[in-house]
Amino acid sequence: MQTYCPSLTKYQRWQTREVMVGNVGVGGKNPIRIQSMTTTDTLDTIGTIEQSIRMINAGCEIVRVTAPSVKEAENLQAIRDGLREKGYYTPLVADIHFTPNAAEVAARIVEKVRVNPGNYSDRKKFEIHDYNDETYAEKLDRIRERFIPLIQICKEYGTAMRIGTNHGSLSDRIMSRYGDTPIGMVESAMEFLRIAEDEKYHDIILSMKASNTQVMVQAYRLLVKTMVLEGMNYPLHLGVTEAGEGEDGRIKSSVGIGTLMEDGLGDTIRVSLTEEPEAEIPVAQLLVNRYEARKNHEPIPEINSIPYDPFFRKKRETNTIMNIGGDEVPRIIGNMSRKDLITYHDLIPFGYIYSENRDKWQISDQAVDFLFIGDNSIDFEIPGTLGIIQNHISLEDKERHFSFYSLDEKSLIDKNKISFLNICSDISSSLIAELSQFKKTIFVLDTNNEHGYADQRRFFIECMKKTIQNPIIVKRSYRQCSQDELLLYSATDLGGLQLDGFGDGIWIDSSHDAGYVNETAFGILQASRSRISKTEYISCPSCGRTLFDLQETTAKIRARTDHLKGLKIGIMGCIVNGPGEMADADYGYVGTGVGKISLYKGQDVIEKNIPSESAVDALIQLIDFHGDWIDPADV
Repeated sequence: MQTYCPSLTKYQRWQTREVMVGNVGVGGKNPIRIQSMTTTDTLDTIGTIEQSIRMINAGCEIVRVTAPSVKEAENLQAIRDGLREKGYYTPLVADIHFTPNAAEVAARIVEKVRVNPGNYSDRKKFEIHDYNDETYAEKLDRIRERFIPLIQICKEYGTAMRIGTNHGSLSDRIMSRYGDTPIGMVESAMEFLRIAEDEKYHDIILSMKASNTQVMVQAYRLLVKTMVLEGMNYPLHLGVTEAGEGEDGRIKSSVGIGTLMEDGLGDTIRVSLTEEPEAEIPVAQLLVNRYEARKNHEPIPEINSIPYDPFFRKKRETNTIMNIGGDEVPRIIGNMSRKDLITYHDLIPFGYIYSENRDKWQISDQAVDFLFIGDNSIDFEIPGTLGIIQNHISLEDKERHFSFYSLDEKSLIDKNKISFLNICSDISSSLIAELSQFKKTIFVLDTNNEHGYADQRRFFIECMKKTIQNPIIVKRSYRQCSQDELLLYSATDLGGLQLDGFGDGIWIDSSHDAGYVNETAFGILQASRSRISKTEYISCPSCGRTLFDLQETTAKIRARTDHLKGLKIGIMGCIVNGPGEMADADYGYVGTGVGKISLYKGQDVIEKNIPSESAVDALIQLIDFHGDWIDPADV
């Protein structure tokens, strides 16, 4: 076994123990299960039942319901009974934060309880303490004392449990010793898991959720490594928390969840979108269904060692050629090779608008860096930031035009000129070694393998071992995919490589609308934190704890702030999911009471209990006060 998965080249699921959640098996030989969470008030019995049914009819296999206090936990009985009376036997999960007594009530009613080790016993005050081994052990003893009663109830009632660590809600104790790191996330869960093992309780599923996809993937990998070292194999629940809405939320979820599923990790998933919960299910199904026949992919040569750290992102070292490689951000290549006649209007979907009156190009923050035009020609003056890639036999002697060669044509490459060479990732090791002679050539890496993520990763590893430092553009083709499949699959394939620092650019080949493809490419780089081109919204998916309409509020904030490139804004429905869950956000908008909002700068509360009707304006004023506001007219 590799350090964190069964194989880096052959698709196979990591074999975990089976945990029964009611009548649904998770892990073992079971399929990957799909779940979601209700957004209704848990005390609204009828509303919660009706929403649960919509989720179940959409394909949800496990329904989670928040239980912030004992009274909501007690009402789970009425919800469960109501579902059973209507013929629905889908297992229910009680979501618990801060309240062990609510967990103990819920464990007697529902099929599974979720506890957050960051706030189940510990309290988070954003304070750093200097714990010595003795005081740290005392805290662990207190956790054991509070946690064992729940374990005993779960054993008695046959109730499963999820120990769900969240990046943004690590306890002050964990933060003091391990910091805000994947290691801290893993240790937070392992403390609870070791107590459960001591009590001979094994009906446990684990999760390591974060809004930052890099942190999320690293934490899950490290969790698997830690479990293997300690002789454990508990099932994994995958999710990117606070992923957001629309295409951005889907891309971000796919980058995190898909990257892990490519390596066979994950036994149940939830796609957390700031939308109605039933809208999450089709997205999750598309992700899961992709792997049904994956095990039959063409063989990929095995990898016995890796020259990089899968638990910490470091960009692969490359030489800089033009604006590609080195410390440059990943570049994006657009494709216009199938266009018969190219006019300046055709550049609009790629981020370039020509103003005839001013005789100037307007260049957006999401403008491609290069256009591949094949055998075509451009007979107008191109924008100064754009490069043109042409098949070498059609290359025109114009500024910023570069030759494109196939691997069979490599002998024709002028080694004194900058060029692009298309290669497939299944080339032999000896042929890879030959590539080192092309010092001014940028490689375009393609794959025909169904397990393309692993196939292309192997090529990067071979290049690292042979100290080949040419920049590499990762290309993937999705010409037979639906628009939704294009979005999710490209985010997985290209975003996953970015999370490990692989790829100096991306090229999505698709027959879908060029503007949509271009936005997807930039969205992937944004979600993988490798190139920031727009405002990022860290918004929770809503639940029964939410104190305002998240979808409506997110839309209002987005409408006012989506021009603030690079700014991260957290939008949290309640104090449970904020400020901790928006750990990466520059500013936070958090529900703290009915009609009341608190505003944060980082993790520091700045203004409390602002009336919701004026809170968006107050957020803009806060951003302006700290010098991060730009008037839309100046953008």
